[in-house]
Amino acid sequence: MSVQAPERESLASNVRKSGFTKNIRTSGIYIAFALIIVLFTILTDGKLLTPQNVSNLVVQNSYILILAIGMVIVIIGGHIDLSVGSVVAFTGAIAGVVIVRLDMPWWLGILAALLVGALVGMWQGYWIAFVGIPAFIVTLAGMLIFRGATMVTLGNAQISPFPGEFRNLASGYLNGLLGGPGYDVFTLAVFGLGLVVFAVSQWRARQAALRYGQEVGSIAGLVLKIVLTSIVVMFFAWQIANYNGLPIVLIILGFLIILYTLVTKKSVFGRNVYAIGGNLQAAMLSGIKVKWVNFWIFVNMGVLAALAGIIFTARLNLANPKAGTMFELDAIAACFIGGAAVTGGIGTVVGAIVGGLIMGVMNNGMSLLGVGIDYQQAIKGLVLLAAVAFDVVSKRRAGGR
Repeated sequence: MSVQAPERESLASNVRKSGFTKNIRTSGIYIAFALIIVLFTILTDGKLLTPQNVSNLVVQNSYILILAIGMVIVIIGGHIDLSVGSVVAFTGAIAGVVIVRLDMPWWLGILAALLVGALVGMWQGYWIAFVGIPAFIVTLAGMLIFRGATMVTLGNAQISPFPGEFRNLASGYLNGLLGGPGYDVFTLAVFGLGLVVFAVSQWRARQAALRYGQEVGSIAGLVLKIVLTSIVVMFFAWQIANYNGLPIVLIILGFLIILYTLVTKKSVFGRNVYAIGGNLQAAMLSGIKVKWVNFWIFVNMGVLAALAGIIFTARLNLANPKAGTMFELDAIAACFIGGAAVTGGIGTVVGAIVGGLIMGVMNNGMSLLGVGIDYQQAIKGLVLLAAVAFDVVSKRRAGGR
């Protein structure tokens, strides 16, 4: 049966609208991020983008970004984790006891904290995956359990100071390896190499899509994307190269972003997580081992929460019973602002990182402007509500079409 001309035009119009909506959904967060940076740069008379402030933005928000990487996988799988703030405090306390109180090597304290984080993830994953208790309830209980465990571990006291090697994880820099007249060449070289890898991967992805007969954008669009990305990234690199060089925590964060982007996009485990979050019944019928996937989602979250706990403890040079308070809400907000869907099945690691950076830039910008913490909390709440509302409305419109 042939399709009449008006029907073809209507179908083409719907396809264009659908493509436009998809582009807005995937690109809107980056546009919003750029506009927020421009706004606060103007309002702060350029203080936001000074070399020291740019470097501090990374260091100050690193542990939230690490949590956001794990949290976005949890949310894609259709779950939520309310315990990560308490796990940050608990694993930081474990590191403090091993390194300071027991006077053992700093690297052994890191291993102990990561192991405890994995055990915490196994504990929660068991109840969620194999017993069938909703993640909201299990992790809410975990929030209380591990906060109490932190107080018991520390004896409701603080532990400090930590050795310099441990503190360098959060506050150390790599600089001077290649020299540089007033700036660190090594930092620029690392970012430049990263951009080369990015450009090659984008080209290979385009060629692979063409081989499979998939729709791709124009060459001009690809070049423009690479050029704009390069300009933004190298500006960022130039700023931190003119301060203290490459923060060690940024190297850790960059490695995690690359690793988990590959895991979520290229691995069987990543595809299974998306399938479970998108349609649980279909995932079960297709033979996916849903229970084990859910179990490993929370083991992974426990390990990343432990890593965030190590970084946070190293930055403060202090293991504190109240550490990690509200971190779970910051991580969840980063994921939703970054485009993750409330119902699961949608989200990216890079989107969660951008969402976390939006929160960090807003916090930093408002602090530079002297905005009170009460107003900051209210504004961040409004931004989170707007992000989730956008997700709900765009999905409703897509469903209507």
